Amino acid sequence: MARSAAPQAPAPHAADSHDVLRVHGARENNLKDVTVEIPKRRLTVFTGVSGSGKSSLVFDTIAAESQRLINETYSAFVQGFMPTLARPEVDVLEGLTTAIIVDQQRMGADPRSTVGTATDANALLRILFSRLGQPHIGPPSAYAFNVPSVRASGAITVERGARKTEKATFTRTGGMCPRCEGRGTVSDIDLTQLYDDSKSLNEGALTIPGYSMDGWYGRIFKGCGFFDPDKPIRRYTKKELHDLLHKEPTKIKVDGVNLTYEGLIPKIQKSMLAKDIDALQPHVRAFVERATTFTTCPECEGTRLAEGARSSKIGGISIADACAMQISDLADWVRGLDEPSVAPLLEKLGHSLDSFVEIGLGYLSLDRSAGTLSGGEAQRVKMIRHLGSPLTDTTYVFDEPTAGLHPHDIQRMNGLLLRLRDKGNTVLVVEHKPEVIAIADHVVDLGPGAGTAGGTVCFEGTVEGLRASGTVTGRHVDDRASLKKTVRKPTGTLEIRGATANNLQGVDVDIPLGVLAVVTGVAGSGKSSLVHGSIPPGAGVVSVDQSAIRGSRRSNPATYTGLLDPIRKAFAKANGVKPALFSANSEGACPTCNGAGVVYTDLAMMAGVATTCEDCEGRRFQAAVLEYRLGGRNISEVLAMPVTEAEAFFGAGEAHTPAAHRILGRLADVGLGYLSLGQPLTTLSGGERQRLKLATHMAEKGGVYVLDEPTTGLHLADVEQLLGLLDRLVDSGKSVIVIEHHQAVMAHADWIIDLGPGAGHDGGRIVFEGTPVDLVAARSTLTGEHLAAYVGA
Repeated sequence: MARSAAPQAPAPHAADSHDVLRVHGARENNLKDVTVEIPKRRLTVFTGVSGSGKSSLVFDTIAAESQRLINETYSAFVQGFMPTLARPEVDVLEGLTTAIIVDQQRMGADPRSTVGTATDANALLRILFSRLGQPHIGPPSAYAFNVPSVRASGAITVERGARKTEKATFTRTGGMCPRCEGRGTVSDIDLTQLYDDSKSLNEGALTIPGYSMDGWYGRIFKGCGFFDPDKPIRRYTKKELHDLLHKEPTKIKVDGVNLTYEGLIPKIQKSMLAKDIDALQPHVRAFVERATTFTTCPECEGTRLAEGARSSKIGGISIADACAMQISDLADWVRGLDEPSVAPLLEKLGHSLDSFVEIGLGYLSLDRSAGTLSGGEAQRVKMIRHLGSPLTDTTYVFDEPTAGLHPHDIQRMNGLLLRLRDKGNTVLVVEHKPEVIAIADHVVDLGPGAGTAGGTVCFEGTVEGLRASGTVTGRHVDDRASLKKTVRKPTGTLEIRGATANNLQGVDVDIPLGVLAVVTGVAGSGKSSLVHGSIPPGAGVVSVDQSAIRGSRRSNPATYTGLLDPIRKAFAKANGVKPALFSANSEGACPTCNGAGVVYTDLAMMAGVATTCEDCEGRRFQAAVLEYRLGGRNISEVLAMPVTEAEAFFGAGEAHTPAAHRILGRLADVGLGYLSLGQPLTTLSGGERQRLKLATHMAEKGGVYVLDEPTTGLHLADVEQLLGLLDRLVDSGKSVIVIEHHQAVMAHADWIIDLGPGAGHDGGRIVFEGTPVDLVAARSTLTGEHLAAYVGA
């Protein structure tokens, strides 16, 4: 009897064969013809020293091409309003999916942007109060601090089918506080900073930037007829002074031209005070900081909400109270509401708030301004939007998601990354922390060095393969610092008494001076509140944090550190011309892009786009300026050099410039040897910005250095260099206070102050003070347990 053949397994479907994301011949920035195959629906971690090309591969090649292709799906009409994104320098990109970028860019500093508005939590809360709040005051917009109340009268014709009705009035109830316009603060203007009352207008009494009597403003002031421009301001009558400062917009005619006159204060409020202060030009920003004082709005007491919105309550809690609560407490309050009519809404709101707690942000409140979040906090807030997303088979791109996280919180972050992967998504993570590298399905290690010494793939494979590979990352991935046998003796103490900033609970602590003191604790435990809130920068204190560096997008390491001045002078002297020719902000600038090297296109509601200037090809200078040379290089080539190359270039030979060499030496000391001199400051990470500030401050005479997580963005191999730098600072007689989560820095400390035990109102207390050896021996805190595990004690 013939036996039937065994059933054949079905042939794999052709659609299932596209399971890798293939990059072939990537040459963006410093990448040298990189070819990699990244498995889809897996977690891939990109490692390598700072500046090795990780971001160039992940963000500037893979994510940028995905974004460009998505833009091409819009209609030709829509694309006509959008600039053409340049295709990344790569030969082949296959298997791309939609990329969602979750980066560490700070959120907008607009005062009306809060943690609640940046996620959907605030919108859900407003709907909840509009349904259940007593007394009922209106729709959800009545609880929104960014919606003003509007009342209009006049005939409004409303057509409903064949019927027409006329309304005499139109009203919209908004929740915006009318006094502060939803900002929570009101600004008072110091009149002495606006004008010198001993002079007349024609004598130049006005001290507001741009308000000279030679331009349009002068013509308006002279032609308006409301006051005498030759009379000193202190002799103005009450009416004349009112017209100068407060007059409402009034039509006037000057030399036959129709113009509008408006008082100085409303004009300044619209043109300067209503804008994000960091977006203003430096001289205007200096004026605003000088002339204005911001105080809590007396009408809404900083809640940003109108009286009606504050009066409507659910169980004695108003929406202002709810937004001011710590999110973990607000989640408990929402769970306690038993109202079947809004059950789906309560479930969605509860899930959104639980996501905050799960991601380690339960200590925030919904009314916290988005601009005050750190880079790591901003990234985790953005991540919340994607945790409950039903999207699958997308590519999520993360930029060091563990920035600012305590080792205890990193485990939770790992769980979230794995959850995104397990939903069928491709997760790409740029990361240095060994705890994250350990959970990767696939590792791509770039290097071997930074800048021109990097840009190649040193290893591609599993974590076990990386350990055995012998690359810089492979050698250091299992590094464990050992505890110091002996610690330095303090030379004095910095006393802090009764500190109550944010969540601190009347903290008394003595921070030792003349040693390396580390302040640690879980995210939100009160570290920054203690150090930045209680140690004011000033007399002998140099505070170096990761906040954005104030300056325009033209600013770069050369301009910020003062390095460009000696370089310009050296070029001018060698060529017998003016130094101004070698400044991209002055006479030598390319006229097309005004020395920016790129042309910026503002897309209003969408993110703006920068395209390389076609005339100077991104070199920023006029062609004639590039003819002048120093040591065989022109100014554009010098600005393209990394710090290490420039240090050698200005250290000897024809280009020997001691002043430039000293500054470059400090930049190399803080681990920024791979940065190019002309790289825009807006492209630097938080850790790079902090190290750039540190290099600038090292020349100062400060006795106490306060650093905020200086290891952010540092490769494991570079942490040793940073510890050496901190040791040199202490040994030269400085006191160094570091807020840090990295166990290697804790192990290297002379003294540790641990805050906790939890975050938000569960923290704010000192849970340990002493040496690292004592902390490991006691194991009485979360930090102690993690440090003990790290050093293998």
